[in-house]
Amino acid sequence: QGQLVESGGGLVQPGGSLRLSCAASRIIFSLYDMGWYRQAPGKERELVATISSGGSTNYKDSVKGRFTISRDNAKNMVYLQMNSLKPEDTAVYYCNAQMMTQYYWGQGTQVTVSS
Repeated sequence: QGQLVESGGGLVQPGGSLRLSCAASRIIFSLYDMGWYRQAPGKERELVATISSGGSTNYKDSVKGRFTISRDNAKNMVYLQMNSLKPEDTAVYYCNAQMMTQYYWGQGTQVTVSS
C-alpha cells in the first residue's frame, strides 16, 4: 500500500507564502500523476494543482500565477509553493497519487490564512 505524508502547513498572514511537501513511499513514484487538493469547512474537496508523471502541470483557475506544483522523482517528493496567499485559500490540503485506477491520499495538512 502506498503512503503519502504531507507537511508544511500552518498559519500565515494574507499575502504570505507557504511551501507544502508530500513524501511518497511504497509506490513507484515516477509512474504516478501527483496532485494537491484542498477542502474548506463545509465545502467539497477540490483540485488545486496536478503534475503528471511526465511533468505536465494543471492548476485551478483561482491559484494560477500564485501556486506552483513541482516534483522530485529522485526523492519521491511533490511540492506546492503557495505565494500571495488569500483568506479563501484556507483549507486542509491533501496530497494525491494516481496511476490508472490506483490512487492514494495523504492525511492532509492545515493551511490557515488570517491576519
